[in-house]
Amino acid sequence: MNRKEKSPILFLIGKMIFKVIFKLFYRWRIEGIENIPKIGGAIIVSRHVSFFDPPLVGSSIRRPLYFMAKKELFYIPILGWIIKRTNAFPVNRSTSYDITALRNAVSLLKAGSLLLIFPEGTRSKNSKVDVIKAGIGMMACNAQVPLIPVKIDNVDVMLKFNKIVIKYGKPIYPPKNFIKNDYITLSQKVLKTIAYM
Repeated sequence: MNRKEKSPILFLIGKMIFKVIFKLFYRWRIEGIENIPKIGGAIIVSRHVSFFDPPLVGSSIRRPLYFMAKKELFYIPILGWIIKRTNAFPVNRSTSYDITALRNAVSLLKAGSLLLIFPEGTRSKNSKVDVIKAGIGMMACNAQVPLIPVKIDNVDVMLKFNKIVIKYGKPIYPPKNFIKNDYITLSQKVLKTIAYM
């Protein structure tokens, strides 16, 4: 059973502000939003090209959204205060697997929440799909939730005020009977899907 979903006030305010900005200056268009489940857990998977990726995705989805952010951000004055109040939780990128962060993520997903993940761990400096870790595949398999690929067109040239298009692909479901090798296979499948969207 899903718990009642709520968004922090700061999250809702930021969402409204970004919506106005993106509609007014970037004429954003959202495609495939019907692929986001109305209830139940799911992992929203996006490549990380710009600082605007999180607010673009967060503003385009009606449901509350949780974020996994590198722990260093939580110690930055003002920014740290803000992200603590916008459904974000820290992950330690200095280790291969941050067990605490992964457990938090799986717990949220099993409770029926949406979780936004940038699997490459940092912003990409080009269009090349970098090597991806098995984390999202592991979370999807253990929580038994779908992965929703998302691609954002023109986010890397926002200073030119080009039209931005956010595309949500069809859900990719994890196998019910899985082994560890399925983690990386599933993760790679999502990134390949995004590359061809």
